[in-house]
Amino acid sequence: MNPRSPGRTCIISLLVLIALATAVPVRTPGQTRTALKDLPQRFRDWLEKDVVYIISTREHDVFLQLENDRERDIFIDAFWKQRDPTAGTPVNETKEEHYKRIAYADEYFSRDTSRPGWMTDRGRIHIILGPPLDTSRFEGESYVNPTLIWSYAGRPEYGLPSHFDLVFFRRNGIGEYVLYSPAQDGPASLLVNFRGDPTNRSEAYAQLRKFNARLAEVSLSLIPEEGGTSGHSSLASETLIGRVYSIPEKAVDTKYAAAMLKFKDVIEVDYTANYIDSDSLVLVIRDDSGLFFVHYAVQPAKLSALAHDGKASVNFALNGILSDGEGRVIFQYDKTFPLDFSAGQIQDVQKTGILVEDAIPLVAGKYAFSLLLKNTISKEFASFEKQIVIPDPGTAGFGMSPLLLGYRAKPVPPVPRQVKPFRIGDVQISCQPGRTFAPRESMAVFFQVYGMPEGLRETGRVDYVIERQGQEFLRNEIPLKDLPTMNIIREFPLQTFPPDYYGLRVTLRDAQNRATVSTYADFEVSPLAEIPRPWTVAKVMPPADNAMYAYLVGGQLVKAGDLDGGEELLARAFQANPNMLDYAVAYAEQLVQKKEYARAKDILGPFSGASDKRPEALTLLGACCQSLGQYREAVVFYKEYLSRVGTNLNVLNSIGQCYYDLGDHENARIAWEKSLAIDPHQDRVRELLDQIKKRRTA
Repeated sequence: MNPRSPGRTCIISLLVLIALATAVPVRTPGQTRTALKDLPQRFRDWLEKDVVYIISTREHDVFLQLENDRERDIFIDAFWKQRDPTAGTPVNETKEEHYKRIAYADEYFSRDTSRPGWMTDRGRIHIILGPPLDTSRFEGESYVNPTLIWSYAGRPEYGLPSHFDLVFFRRNGIGEYVLYSPAQDGPASLLVNFRGDPTNRSEAYAQLRKFNARLAEVSLSLIPEEGGTSGHSSLASETLIGRVYSIPEKAVDTKYAAAMLKFKDVIEVDYTANYIDSDSLVLVIRDDSGLFFVHYAVQPAKLSALAHDGKASVNFALNGILSDGEGRVIFQYDKTFPLDFSAGQIQDVQKTGILVEDAIPLVAGKYAFSLLLKNTISKEFASFEKQIVIPDPGTAGFGMSPLLLGYRAKPVPPVPRQVKPFRIGDVQISCQPGRTFAPRESMAVFFQVYGMPEGLRETGRVDYVIERQGQEFLRNEIPLKDLPTMNIIREFPLQTFPPDYYGLRVTLRDAQNRATVSTYADFEVSPLAEIPRPWTVAKVMPPADNAMYAYLVGGQLVKAGDLDGGEELLARAFQANPNMLDYAVAYAEQLVQKKEYARAKDILGPFSGASDKRPEALTLLGACCQSLGQYREAVVFYKEYLSRVGTNLNVLNSIGQCYYDLGDHENARIAWEKSLAIDPHQDRVRELLDQIKKRRTA
């Protein structure tokens, strides 16, 4: 066969497609931006007028990275949903109030200027803060320029004082009202025909005070409690103005915008605008078998359920992606958690929340872990991204894992030794993101030690030091020889811990009291007597010696570039369970890569009738037969694939090549013409078709 023939080319392309079949494209934010001037007018208006004062920097940046109008409309919907105080109702009060403020600004603040009212300083403040509680007016006075004092109650969540004023004045008595700055403008700017030294604030303040004491006070400080002195303008007032302008950066958690941008290509439109916040916990734990598992927990901020027949249903769908430093997807998976609750249970769950736990095996390396959690009932989604490191047992040497702090450590039966999230040997640790504990609880502290030197184990110790407010609160020392070799768990009753924030440092020390390895975690003891703990749902998996893990880890090694190591594990998985189609396909793919076509065909042959579950088995069988010169059999497999999956360019080209090599130029022509109808930019296929036509006319 001609090595440049479309048949050989399509086989290579097909194998690449098979290898990437499970990879979902995840967009990397920040790569492309649309210039503001290039946006359609209605989106420019939305960004430059409608929400210009309330959109955060992150939201603005994400909006400019969206690629089409549909995505922008979805973003706008999500933008307002994040600000809706009564989600689920037909009215978004925040949105309605916002547009009322714009309309008010345009009607009342444009009377002394040629600009629309929303563009003025008063318009901006009115749109951000709303109407003032009180307005003091100094207009038509011969002594001071027209001045307004707007008084507001504090907004502590934005770092604003309990009461504050904002001042607007007409500079030199003309033009529109502008926002007054005590530090930049000073009292003299409020006076008509002040003839003294403008930098002498004491003199200007004294003149203002003769006219009106309140106006004099705000000329130096916008914060009544501060009580500015007669000679100095308040720098805190500048901070106040800056904090008012920065309210959009604190008004909402903008993680929803980043999540929309990252996952917009992999989640359905119904979900895109319905981001919900979540807390997460991720820890890498080495199993007794030597495998490393990524244990994680996700707690959505809210739970929506479908009520029916006296019960309520929730269905969580998880999609996890682990990518290495080069951006290659090393492992991707999907899992579902269908849940049914009684009417009483769902009320409890909605009060306490729900925690979704899972664990996945992973080979050594550094990864970006992205998880997408969807509630398919409510069409809401949450997500997290973490950077994780899986140590290499062969090269990692002596080390210590991060700490896991749990609120319960419960012994579990040693058999069966299933893999369950946060199960450590024969102990199940209950934990929750946030590391907050009630005084009645005990805090379970877990960590692992890798490659501990024998000398250290015999003579060293582990120090637990708990600090409170920078001072040592509790110290506990235990000889290492009295502890397990790898999995170390210790519980600390918290009854004597006053409510406060604490830090825990765990250090392994040698016989000379030198620190060898150390790790740290903070935690909080709550003033609440009890903390409602969430309902926990978790996937329970087979023991770590199950062939499933050889299959999963083998596939990861292949994608990471370790073909020999991957093939060894995939072969082990197939040999342990030769009736498993997934194992057979994965192993056969590696054999095809090594051009061991006959072995690959023998492995896949028994599954040809069950290929509806994994249609790529048919393409592999076709590729094996084609490479072995069994062209008619290859065509049968390729056509069966097309009947199950639909038109495929590479498969059509392979069919054409098989017919061509059989000398059946008519059927080769039919296959390649169908291929060109899909993609006319295939020069090599056109050349072969031209050759067929020339032979027919010769």
